[in-house]
Amino acid sequence: MKRPQRRIIASLIIIVFLVLWIWGAATLGSYLVTAPKWLSMIFFAVVGIGWVVPLKPIFGWMNSGKE
Repeated sequence: MKRPQRRIIASLIIIVFLVLWIWGAATLGSYLVTAPKWLSMIFFAVVGIGWVVPLKPIFGWMNSGKE
């Protein structure tokens, strides 16, 4: 598969994943309303950075191979 095709497929996967990730983070974060502020801050910091880890293989696949 050529790189432009992989980039289109990977872009769609990334968009769908991020929509689900944001929805899940917001849903779980809404349960932290009564939690201490520091716990909410830690949760959203981890979730805000954590989306990169599951998508790292997609980024690698998207940029691999020949043109």
